[in-house]
Amino acid sequence: MVKPIAILLAAALPLLPGVEPADRRLPVDATRAPWTALVRVQTELGERCTGFMVAPQVAVTAAHCLYLPRVGGFIQPGSVHVLLGYRFGHYAAHARVVRFTVPGAYRPGDEVATAGADRAVLVLDHRLLPGSEVLAVAPVPSLPAAILLGGYGQDRDEVIVAEAGCHVLDVRPDGQGRPLLVHDCQATLGTSGAPLLWRRPDGRWAAIGIQIAAEAASGGVGVPLQEPSAAR
Repeated sequence: MVKPIAILLAAALPLLPGVEPADRRLPVDATRAPWTALVRVQTELGERCTGFMVAPQVAVTAAHCLYLPRVGGFIQPGSVHVLLGYRFGHYAAHARVVRFTVPGAYRPGDEVATAGADRAVLVLDHRLLPGSEVLAVAPVPSLPAAILLGGYGQDRDEVIVAEAGCHVLDVRPDGQGRPLLVHDCQATLGTSGAPLLWRRPDGRWAAIGIQIAAEAASGGVGVPLQEPSAAR
């Protein structure tokens, strides 16, 4: 059964140790598509999330990953680092964020109402990937849609772990009417900012959404990268 949006968002708040009771996630090869476009987004304060490259010098992640509750504001861009191909302390490339943008509608203290605006675009200080290797962005396909979800979960944050064969099941509004994607993929904290990956008819992978919340057993919520069609 698909749970209400408010319950799914609330489930992301506790510091869960991992996915239970049966973990379907497996490590993936960060040197093979589509995982080559994933990055680890980390701050100098020790916070870590997942992100992905949509242009050679532009990454996307969840906005809440950049918010500092203790000070009531967003972190300074220069304190955010993006690591490409990260695995057990090693990485293929590194960049520092020079600026980022977050929708004005997003309010970190009111996730249920504004979750549909929980996204951030990061501009980096140099190119990390050639244009041929970044992730394309696609509209949400007809539902249910088979997807992949993988990232640097808090319980296994030294490698990308992913579940294949899960699905976007529904499109539901946040508290102010913005669309959210409800899925049945396993994930935990740290995967926020990961792409919801869909295989296009031409065989190429594209990102249709950004992971923003997960519950312990299975399922979660993402923000679409393009407005879903009204006719599902």
